[in-house]
Amino acid sequence: MKEIPVKQYHKMKERYPQLLDAVEALGVAVAKAGPLGENSRQLVQLAAAAAIRSEGAVHSHARRAIKAGASAEEVRHKIMLLTSTIGFPTVVAAMAWADDMLEPG
Repeated sequence: MKEIPVKQYHKMKERYPQLLDAVEALGVAVAKAGPLGENSRQLVQLAAAAAIRSEGAVHSHARRAIKAGASAEEVRHKIMLLTSTIGFPTVVAAMAWADDMLEPG
């Protein structure tokens, strides 16, 4: 699985520490608000990222889902399930972005 740089995130954290602290705290609060485990939460967020065509978020949540125990095939299947909802071209783009994180090299 490839790692991607998070340079822009760190720049924002340096420039706007209170904002990033609040965003991170919101993420923690939302995660604790319900019964879903980390794997499920990341796969839900992966689907949302694909739906809004956010390459960076697809990278992030595919990587996080794998780290939380999802298999590469689970990640790919979650994206494929979106075909009738977000359309084939968007699914193809999201799959390519996920593969950036899932395929070695």
